[in-house]
Amino acid sequence: MSDSPLEELEHHEHAEHAEHAAHANDPLISQVTFTIAVLAVVAAVAASLETTESDAAIVAKNDAVLVQNQASDTWSQYQAESVKKNLYQIAADEAGPKAADYARKAADEAAKGGPLKAKAGAFEKKRDEFLEAAERHELRHGRLTIASTLLHMAIAIATLAIILHKRWPWLTALALSAAGAGLAVWAYL
Repeated sequence: MSDSPLEELEHHEHAEHAEHAAHANDPLISQVTFTIAVLAVVAAVAASLETTESDAAIVAKNDAVLVQNQASDTWSQYQAESVKKNLYQIAADEAGPKAADYARKAADEAAKGGPLKAKAGAFEKKRDEFLEAAERHELRHGRLTIASTLLHMAIAIATLAIILHKRWPWLTALALSAAGAGLAVWAYL
């Protein structure tokens, strides 16, 4: 199923051109209609990959936000433990009857800080990985958008070769399609 009714009409129009070419026995028309059929498939693949990359960029950004929230929560927990440690340390420094107990609690709170700091750092590293992936997907999406546009332009210009019974629009369409296909491949290099 296609994404829009216009794409369905476009595919129907290509089928009509192919049928017309079969009856005309004109080699140029046969070549152009075959080219249009191939370009329609390549354009559909490029458009599908474009959508996939866009979706992947959104998912990666969402994952980055979720991991950033986990990092923030962990840093908040680290700060709370640090405040408790400092309060116990102040109480221990007052040298009252519970000074030794407060010193032990301060040490316990200090021991909790190291793993929390490492855990928050790990979340931030994972966040950065998701953001890098999102950037990669956005770059691919942009290139695939241009590639898809070039391929659709090539289809339209190739159709002019049939209407005008001239070879130059077909050659122009071939050049545009090569540029579009090359750009689509470059998106993944």
